[in-house]
Amino acid sequence: MPPVRKQIADILRHVDDPELGINIVDLGLVYDLRFKDGDLTIKLTMTTPACPLSDYIKQNIRRVIDQVAQIDRVHIDIVWSPSWSPQMMAPSARQRFRPPPQYA
Repeated sequence: MPPVRKQIADILRHVDDPELGINIVDLGLVYDLRFKDGDLTIKLTMTTPACPLSDYIKQNIRRVIDQVAQIDRVHIDIVWSPSWSPQMMAPSARQRFRPPPQYA
């Protein structure tokens, strides 16, 4: 990942999905980041199309991105293809959803 994209992804790790308590990057909701001439475009999905928290998450994205001086404008595109699935989560985030081992 190019350095600027990595910086932006790291900043976006401060935005959690409040229902799951996992940040949107590790959750796999951020599909693409494009940064050019002060414009940041984020392609983002939600865990379900009926997610009631999309406005909340977008508001929090803008809040953390506003702290980055190089970014003048933020465009957030909600996309539904491909559909989100738990396989898109970072391995560390997926670990939180695995059932505990059963002991005899």
